Amino acid sequence: MSTMKIKKGDTVRVIAGKDKDKEGKVLRVEPKTGRVVVEGVNIVTKHMKPSAQNQQGGIVTREAPLHASNVMYLHNGKPTRIGFQITQENGKTVKKRVAKSTGEVID
Repeated sequence: MSTMKIKKGDTVRVIAGKDKDKEGKVLRVEPKTGRVVVEGVNIVTKHMKPSAQNQQGGIVTREAPLHASNVMYLHNGKPTRIGFQITQENGKTVKKRVAKSTGEVID
């Protein structure tokens, strides 16, 4: 897959699926599979066996990854697509993320 446009720490809105219109912070990005884990979104229950880390075991709820195409970056509270802008700074080529709706540099 090409470069991930969503990064860890971004605030995103879910645009498809059972948790549509929910917003949250990106906890983890998996570039190889093209998936992201969003805080408080796509909660699943998992049955855990007792282990050294989890002595009790039982049923645990956690966030599951969802595909990056199902989330949209929030810029100033509004969902926007992300593009890239390549510029020259101090003789070095720099690639920056840009909000498509406003043209502002994100980082």
